[in-house]
Amino acid sequence: MPEMLKTLLTVLLAGILTDNYVLAKTTGICPFLGVSKKFQQAAGMGIAVIFVMLCATAVTWPIYEYLLKEFELTYLRTIVFILVIAALVQFVEIILKRFIPSLYKSLGVYLPLITTNCAVLGIAEENIDTARDFLTSMSASLGVGLGFLLAMILFAGVRSRIENCPSPKPVRGLPITLIAASIVAMAFLGFNGVVQNLFA
Repeated sequence: MPEMLKTLLTVLLAGILTDNYVLAKTTGICPFLGVSKKFQQAAGMGIAVIFVMLCATAVTWPIYEYLLKEFELTYLRTIVFILVIAALVQFVEIILKRFIPSLYKSLGVYLPLITTNCAVLGIAEENIDTARDFLTSMSASLGVGLGFLLAMILFAGVRSRIENCPSPKPVRGLPITLIAASIVAMAFLGFNGVVQNLFA
């Protein structure tokens, strides 16, 4: 297998499993807890985040490499990245409102919160900090987005079970949700070492 393909697959699988932004790095928790009550909402939010992550990387990487670095404006990186992400989220909002109004309504306030989702900004920043090339950055963004979607869908299933099972009164609501999230995160620790050894 070519070395470049190995690198792309390793970065992709790491983003989904071992470096899952929600379950391993605890970023993007707000939509994870807020929109994971129903499968359709969780899947819709996950797909929207994947789209925004891929577009954000496709736009921010060349802006940083060919504009900010070229004119020694790298200190503006975070501000520029946030503006790009905000514009992309507005675009996603317009598309959903026009073509999938039911999903737009069900996501509610959490859709514009993608703008402040740490996972979206985090992967754009990480791609620059680790000096990844464009293809590797896109692969990493896809992996992180798929990892976010996987976490959302898995946790939507867990929460549907929690709602149908009686739990002690002191832990009902948010406490039992956080306990369940931590157990799901611990389960993902089982993937440590798998990705590194997969293509060895």
